[in-house]
Amino acid sequence: MRAMILAAGRGERMRPLTDHMPKPLLPVADKPLIVWHIEALARAGFEDIVINHAYLGEQIEQALGDG
Repeated sequence: MRAMILAAGRGERMRPLTDHMPKPLLPVADKPLIVWHIEALARAGFEDIVINHAYLGEQIEQALGDG
């Protein structure tokens, strides 16, 4: 199965935390928020996950890589 994570927002309600880091990379219990979502999707059987990003998206790519 395929899934898409929508991570393109600016995270304005989380400012100042999101001024220099996208909301999906904010740490929650020592893991980026988006990693919690990816792990939950993997447990649910999703094998192909696409992340739609824009604001500071290059940081998401650097943190997660490709695959």
